[in-house]
Amino acid sequence: MSLNKDGTYNGFIKVHLKLVRPVSVPPPRKGASSQEPANGKRGGAVKRRTSFYLPKDTAKHLHISSRTRAQEVIQALLKKFTVIDNPAKFALFERTERHDQVYLRKLPDDECPLFLRLCAGPNEKVLSLILKENETGEVNWDAFSLPELQNFLRILKREEEEHVKQIMQRYAVAHDRIQQALVSTNPG
Repeated sequence: MSLNKDGTYNGFIKVHLKLVRPVSVPPPRKGASSQEPANGKRGGAVKRRTSFYLPKDTAKHLHISSRTRAQEVIQALLKKFTVIDNPAKFALFERTERHDQVYLRKLPDDECPLFLRLCAGPNEKVLSLILKENETGEVNWDAFSLPELQNFLRILKREEEEHVKQIMQRYAVAHDRIQQALVSTNPG
């Protein structure tokens, strides 16, 4: 960490990404036709996107200031991975271990992660930072685009079909066993 003349300080934090759901990125560029404006700002409507799962145990180091807030860390991480999902879908968590127990605490948007890191010291068992989906208990469906909502429906339909298939297979096995038991107990 380095101390600035104004009393602020800069340093690195390591954020582990523990995302369960896929993230969306812009489609690969094909030549000069871009879906983003020429000035590079994200404001234009992205009509197509690609979704994928980030590898498990992905971690990213960020160089931030003591004034950088949790919400800004989330935005910086999404920018580094070119994720175009709404930052409100994600939350930064503090993970601590005490007495062989793991505790997670969701950081408020205005909390400063570098200060937490400084107070905790370098040991990641004492404190580590994790980016996860924002689990408020209630889903904010307005935060998802129409293609994402359609994808959720496809996933749910696939899961439902698989569940029905498993139940039918169990029923068929039980039916066969009952039939075999009836045949073996009836002599004639």
